[in-house]
Amino acid sequence: MKGKKNYVIGVDFGTSSVRAILVDTENGHFLSSSEFAYPRWSKMEFCNPSKNQFRQHPKDYLEGLDHVVKDCIASCSAEVVKNISAISIDTTGSTPVAVNEEGIPLSLLSEFEENPNAMFFLWKDHSAVAEAARINDIAQKDFPEILKFSGGIYSSEWFWAKLLYVLRNDEAVGKACASWVEHCDWMPFLLTGQTQGKTMKRSACAAGHKALWAQQHGGLPSAAFLKKVDPLLERFAGLYTEVHTSDESSGTLTEEWANKLGLSENVMVGVGALDAHMGAVGAGIQPNYLSKVMGTSTCDMLVSPVDSGSNAVKGICGQADGSIIPGMIGMEAGQSAFGDIFSWFTDLLCWNGKNAEHTSEDRKSAILERLSKAAEKIPVTSETELAVDWFNGRRTPDANQLLSAGIIGLNLGSDAPSIYRSLAESTCFGARQIVERFRTEGVNIEGVIGSGGVAQKSPFIMQMMADILEMPIRISASQETTALGAAMFAATVAGVYGDVSKAMEKMGFGFSKVYLPDEEKRTVYAARYERYKELAAFLENQLTN
Repeated sequence: MKGKKNYVIGVDFGTSSVRAILVDTENGHFLSSSEFAYPRWSKMEFCNPSKNQFRQHPKDYLEGLDHVVKDCIASCSAEVVKNISAISIDTTGSTPVAVNEEGIPLSLLSEFEENPNAMFFLWKDHSAVAEAARINDIAQKDFPEILKFSGGIYSSEWFWAKLLYVLRNDEAVGKACASWVEHCDWMPFLLTGQTQGKTMKRSACAAGHKALWAQQHGGLPSAAFLKKVDPLLERFAGLYTEVHTSDESSGTLTEEWANKLGLSENVMVGVGALDAHMGAVGAGIQPNYLSKVMGTSTCDMLVSPVDSGSNAVKGICGQADGSIIPGMIGMEAGQSAFGDIFSWFTDLLCWNGKNAEHTSEDRKSAILERLSKAAEKIPVTSETELAVDWFNGRRTPDANQLLSAGIIGLNLGSDAPSIYRSLAESTCFGARQIVERFRTEGVNIEGVIGSGGVAQKSPFIMQMMADILEMPIRISASQETTALGAAMFAATVAGVYGDVSKAMEKMGFGFSKVYLPDEEKRTVYAARYERYKELAAFLENQLTN
């Protein structure tokens, strides 16, 4: 492909919106970008936060994709559009949906269009706590190997638990469900015009981290295991028999989608993946550095040579061959709530009793900036307010969605900045627990690569995290690392680069800032971290016994 310009599109389906970037494959330069907020999600339709029910309608995704791709190419010349060669997509996960035989989400059918159980179960939906407990119970008693590469604990945020919840709680949806599909697998299937759900290409990333796929035990869990968990699951044994890495092609755009988006039918569509995994690629992940994608939650990614893949790490969100960089083992951990905590706190501060609308993002940003400036001035002592960050349960280490957060040390002098400071500190202590788990399991971590909204916007939290982790944090220079990672994979799928590591080298942005730990704060934070662990242990004991 030498001698001509080549462009690709990276699409990132996030929790609240979808983003797209049009990128020059030669240097990673953005020609344009676009973002679309999901209209139904913004009204919290089909959701019930008090029950941890978070569902998204596929129409939000379809309308969003149509908008962002058209918007990206609207300002470009015909020559640029003609030379767009590939598009790759990442999504949140595990965000699965029930589909019929043709691979159509049931919520796109008239009889199920208002049924939340027929919609995508967003990653942070914790409806399936009881189902996850059942999976863990059977696995740990009778099939111990099944959880070996999933950290030893199966989460209610993941694929099988959510499917079992639907089968147990909605007979109509369960009966109509021909297959259970991750969002990142459905989008390429849709764009390439496939019509048989059974032949859908499944992402190695989502399969390995969320669906218990492992070549070491023959792929997906056996029919015997699924039947023992619940006979309702048995018919989903062998749902798929192979998985694909994101440097592979799913096909090319259909005539319908090419016309709809304004692109050529020759545009290749890459195999999808989960957002944090592609985000780690966009941020420049490398061995021995924890790539921490910090948004509404965090996803903490590591890569290591394949020959280390037999060493299972306990208590994380799994490890899978090729889930981040093909040819390497990808490991995932994370915190179930991060930016969500600060969003909750600003909503709390702004509540006026007159409406139930969430605070605008611009106002939240302004409030958080003022809180950070005030919190920076608070002297940290052993008596300062202390929080535990389990506002949406605990993802890592040792997933437990039954846990909840807590704050101690409150008094009549506690104000908004001091409480905010304790919340920020708790997220950093939660991050330290993840680092310590990797290290105790024999995984070396020398530093952190930070990306995402919080990493870009909050020097206060990033400096505190460097102090608490006692490691340098390098901040990715790109503000769109996840979509950029998707674009890097698109360039690889198109054949511009032989592998994604080369695409990272040529299209990466490097780092904009490095936060170094303040040695003077080591002692006070070490002492407070011990108190955090004591408080966390107390809360866990009270909430689970």
